[in-house]
Amino acid sequence: MGDVSGKFTIGLLAVMVLGACSTMPRSGPSTRAVESIDANAVLTDQEADYKNKALIVDLNDEVSNQLSHQFNRKSFSELAGGVNNADVIGEGDILEISIWEAPPAVLFGGAINAMGTGSSHVTRLPEQMVDSGGRVKIPFVGSLKVSGQSARQIESTIASRLSRMANQPQVIVRQVKNNAANVTVIREGSSVRMPLTSKGERVLDAVSAIGGVQAANKTSIQLTRGVQVRTLPLITITQDPQQNIMLKPGDVVTAIYQPLSFIVLGATGRNEEVNFEGQGISLVQALGRVRGLDDNRADASSVFVFRYEDAQTANAWNRNGVAQYNRKLPVVYRANLRDANTFFHAQNFMMQDKDILYVANAPASELQKFLRIIFSLTSPVTSTINSVDRIN
Repeated sequence: MGDVSGKFTIGLLAVMVLGACSTMPRSGPSTRAVESIDANAVLTDQEADYKNKALIVDLNDEVSNQLSHQFNRKSFSELAGGVNNADVIGEGDILEISIWEAPPAVLFGGAINAMGTGSSHVTRLPEQMVDSGGRVKIPFVGSLKVSGQSARQIESTIASRLSRMANQPQVIVRQVKNNAANVTVIREGSSVRMPLTSKGERVLDAVSAIGGVQAANKTSIQLTRGVQVRTLPLITITQDPQQNIMLKPGDVVTAIYQPLSFIVLGATGRNEEVNFEGQGISLVQALGRVRGLDDNRADASSVFVFRYEDAQTANAWNRNGVAQYNRKLPVVYRANLRDANTFFHAQNFMMQDKDILYVANAPASELQKFLRIIFSLTSPVTSTINSVDRIN
């Protein structure tokens, strides 16, 4: 009877082993499962040639430096330089043009709105708006192209044209209203058009134009210049004067109040969505905010950050090249915290909005859970079989 019960126990254990392997609880995928992610599952059919597997990028000095370089390229200071065109006349501007003529005033002497003086004669022309073609009309000159020129250049052109007809003409051009050199400033519930002047308004001037923001540490400033778009935390701009660049006509400045966040899952002290400040936090800081790794479960060599990157960044990590798409591609960054050097790289690795931070369970932890399940299941059965053997 003992042999029969022993065989029965072995068979029962085998069944339990198979069942436990498939039903053993886990907080997420194993390291091997992460390494085998099918990128095609998150890409469309047209993009299926990207890769059979998502890019797994080990965090090292090269990756850390490359990401830091990309962050600097996205800064406002990269857009700085060039000529401030606030003094340049454009379509929609309203101009006042005054013409002085030395006596005897032979050309404008009888003009309307003329004011005589003892030594000269001045005529102020009616204010007029620069038309859509960039032109204004001047008596005895005709239609004159003025857009793209400064007031001083326009004065010189008009005086030169009148010199053959008027007696020593002098011209003053004054911009009555600036409708062309403006910056659009947008905030939730408020927006303004801020005229630019020769003073040279900067990004923080635009923030002041909308009355400031409610929470500087949770606000990002987006600057759109032509086809280029840059976004920086407001705190960064206030702390780094190089980012407070001079604005140009046509710029769009947007104040975005949106707390950034990442989600942490797996073998950590907490599993939740974590908000962080606009100036950003590093991977080390992110782990600190969730109470670090769980000593009883975590595999310190398998700390993953799931993120979508643009094709240019993905190409930097994939030596074989990646198909160029207009959308973002899945990349998984892996930090091996068993290597002390990785902590330096993790300090420079900045978390991004909507990142997923995942820490896999250690293989030994999986084995311990497996054994606990087996022992909890087999103990009652073994006790029953032993009781039967004693009765027999």
